[in-house]
Amino acid sequence: MERVFGTLELHELGPKAGFRRPMQPPVAQVTAASPARDVMTDLERVAPATIRPQAPLAGANQFMITRGVRLLLVVDDEENVVGLITATDILGERPMLAATQRGLRREELTVADVMTDASRVEVLAHAEVQGARVGHIVATLRRAGRQHALVVDEDTLPPARPLSPPLRRTMVRGIFSLTQIARQLGVTVVAGGETALTFSEIEAAIK
Repeated sequence: MERVFGTLELHELGPKAGFRRPMQPPVAQVTAASPARDVMTDLERVAPATIRPQAPLAGANQFMITRGVRLLLVVDDEENVVGLITATDILGERPMLAATQRGLRREELTVADVMTDASRVEVLAHAEVQGARVGHIVATLRRAGRQHALVVDEDTLPPARPLSPPLRRTMVRGIFSLTQIARQLGVTVVAGGETALTFSEIEAAIK
């Protein structure tokens, strides 16, 4: 039997209407002894900002500003992570060097020309991060001289052939950002992003 749906009454929007925004939970202030997961962007909860390698480099910077992030995962058409690119990459010397090496104008560069290839990206294991503290993450970033760190776990895929062992695929599970850690530690982050941060400022906040 076919159901009959009645109509709803339509109303005028009227002037000066507002709109709802997602209710973001407050960012908890942390200390050096807080669990590292408290300052990790968990990709099972927050969708990452991604970009294709063939995208114009200038558009990548604008996309970061729009999304309010300083790092983009570079993914191919099959959603494989092929690299990453940061605001520091775009605003630093890399574009000039890439343009000189390739004989291109800066506006002709793509994300692929400046990104860090996946084969050169060092990552943290999610299993180790689960038992770590914020202080461990800051110390790790300082030793590596990095503003970001990716956290990975694994997916188990069906075997290619019967009786073959299951396949494993590395998955980016989370992202640590020095800027995010600073905010949660209560360190003032000036407009312009991570380049204004120093490890001494972060360490002073967690002591």
